[in-house]
Amino acid sequence: MSERPTIAKIAEQAGVSVPTVSKVLNGRADVAEATRARIESLIQEHGYRRRSPGTAASPMIDLVFNQLGGEWAMELIRGVEEVARAEGVELVLSECGGALRPRQQWIESVLNRRPLGVIMVFSDLDTDQRAQLEARRIPFVVVDPVGDVGDDVPSIGSANWNGGRMATTHLRTLGHTRIGMIGGPIETLCSRQRVDGYTDALRSTGIEVDPALIRYGDFEVGGAHREALALLRLPDRPTAIFAGSDMQALGVYQAARELGLDVPRDLSVVGYDDLPVAQFVTPALTTVHQPLHQMAELAARVVIDLSRGRTPAALRLDLAVDMRIRQSTAAPA
Repeated sequence: MSERPTIAKIAEQAGVSVPTVSKVLNGRADVAEATRARIESLIQEHGYRRRSPGTAASPMIDLVFNQLGGEWAMELIRGVEEVARAEGVELVLSECGGALRPRQQWIESVLNRRPLGVIMVFSDLDTDQRAQLEARRIPFVVVDPVGDVGDDVPSIGSANWNGGRMATTHLRTLGHTRIGMIGGPIETLCSRQRVDGYTDALRSTGIEVDPALIRYGDFEVGGAHREALALLRLPDRPTAIFAGSDMQALGVYQAARELGLDVPRDLSVVGYDDLPVAQFVTPALTTVHQPLHQMAELAARVVIDLSRGRTPAALRLDLAVDMRIRQSTAAPA
């Protein structure tokens, strides 16, 4: 089409009715997959973007979490909000109800809102959802990807493998040889990377990896509490536990108290994230500092740049982590 594309022209080329094209534009689910794909292709090919008369795209960013709540999410919200406020952009929060992908209803609401872009936190989009956003030229960035998002998707993370290795090396330097590991969900990339860093640190310092000492949870207190109880009730219990998040470390603290173990005299504990709570628990938590605020700021800047037609210098960015050594670790008794 040499002239400005319209819904009618797209419908004509796709061999469908105008209402069918409108349904696809609004993310409605009641369109056959093959028909939707044909219409999406034409929308993208001709760069069609629906506008309300006389208005530009809504100055807002959609920030999507798999689950809202807790200090981890708040750190990321603050980072995105700081950039959004400076740019005069509004922030819309959504959650996936614990799922790793949003429902189709969310896509429909996003297409109706027409945001500048979408930031997915610890969640992802399926192929069809990505296609719908790409066809409307709505850019998206993934923070802390659940899995391998591909080379063409902008993503912001941290050096999880290095963080896992750093935490375990710290415990080995103190003299611990029986070190437990409580990771997050095994299906998530960041969790697997932290566990891989842990196993590498053990092997590189001459310690054989014991599968019985590796457990997986959900990055929350309750799951870590259960797994810590199981580890600490082993006949040859660990003298240290590396938890995949600060919230999991709090679950380890709780289990140790219930079993009459003192931290760090009887059990050393290392967390991950360096949330504000890590400094205020007793004893103060040794943890891996993950630059959550900086990750969120960077994601916001990337998505705003993409909405303005600027291509980021790199699509995959992993920020450095470092140890924050406090009072929860000591040499084994």
